[in-house]
Amino acid sequence: MVSLRIALRYLVSKKSHSAVNVISLISMAGVAVATVAIVCVLSVFNGFHDLAEDRLSVIDTDIRIVPATGKTIAEADSLAASLTQLQSVDTAVATIDEQALAISGPRQMAVTMKGIPAGYAEVSSIRRTVIDGEYSDMTDSAECALLSVGTAIKLAAHPGPDTPFALYVPRREGRINPSNPAAAFRSDSLRVGGVYEVQETDKDASTVVVPIAVARHLLDYTTEASAIELSLRRGTDPEAAVRELSEVLGKDYRVLDRLRQEEKSFRMIAIEKWITFVMLAFILLIASFNVISTLSMMMLEKADNMTTLRSLGATGSMIRGIFVWEGWLISVIGGITGIAVGVTLCLLQQHYGFIRLSGDASQLSIIAYPVRVSAADLGAVMGLVIVTGLFISLVTSRFAPRR
Repeated sequence: MVSLRIALRYLVSKKSHSAVNVISLISMAGVAVATVAIVCVLSVFNGFHDLAEDRLSVIDTDIRIVPATGKTIAEADSLAASLTQLQSVDTAVATIDEQALAISGPRQMAVTMKGIPAGYAEVSSIRRTVIDGEYSDMTDSAECALLSVGTAIKLAAHPGPDTPFALYVPRREGRINPSNPAAAFRSDSLRVGGVYEVQETDKDASTVVVPIAVARHLLDYTTEASAIELSLRRGTDPEAAVRELSEVLGKDYRVLDRLRQEEKSFRMIAIEKWITFVMLAFILLIASFNVISTLSMMMLEKADNMTTLRSLGATGSMIRGIFVWEGWLISVIGGITGIAVGVTLCLLQQHYGFIRLSGDASQLSIIAYPVRVSAADLGAVMGLVIVTGLFISLVTSRFAPRR
């Protein structure tokens, strides 16, 4: 295209006024700096996503099955027993998750009560997270509770028979007597058997693990459960197991692998990442306005050239096309430069960790910002640069001389 060839010549040729060259370089630099920022920030979010994926909760099971609608699974024990017949499944157990009120002496707090059966330690690593006391096998006859470290601290509860501990849950069935509010709750007194810590704020804050028989008693359940959790046989592909279980169970159940069990955390990272991308896109747009200054100066400098081109038969659209290409090339070159610099910085950070997290290194699980460059992110950034540059160029070219 003639317009593109002329625009390329204008871009690389020396201008009669040095100010035009300086403004052109400033425009490219502005786009490049904004692009570097976007690439680096998106790569940091990718790094934290990978970090969260590598450090999934140690107490999450390989697969968790929950009802697609409602809160409970009827005949959960029978369903769990039938799932163990599948070749990919090693052990399957029913569990219950519900809110409750925990009281220990004069202290009380809302907690998440988790009811587990005797075989739960076979599907989860919860046994090795106990930091005080011991892990009970949670048989139906056991009347002990395992507290998360945050719960133990807030309730000032510690393992031993001398610590009073009770759980209260609102009655699901029957009439409530307003004159006797305490009758609206079912309660059970337990012994604190141990305290566990998984080093995750949400799971350590307010969880109480009890035998599933205790949870069913408090909730007036018989064979119902909130979920079925299972472990896979060694060497089984989790994705293949999810597909198999989904086909067997049908649409009435959701089958969650370890990643999908932490879906909220990963969704939050993704939301923060793309909100930040939008904010930085506005910065890129503002930086791209420097291209307007460059094109305006170039229109003034090349006014005589435009007159010559019109004398040779160039149309108004062709002349406008020259400046569209000119502005677009400035943006694209700046964008490519920014991506190259951004990728280089990210790779250096990935291998050498120059930028470190603040705080006591002995207390941090990582000491440097994690980064990972994604080809999809680079494509999105380049697409943004192209669209932004084209938009700015089209707007500016409307002021190109027509005669």
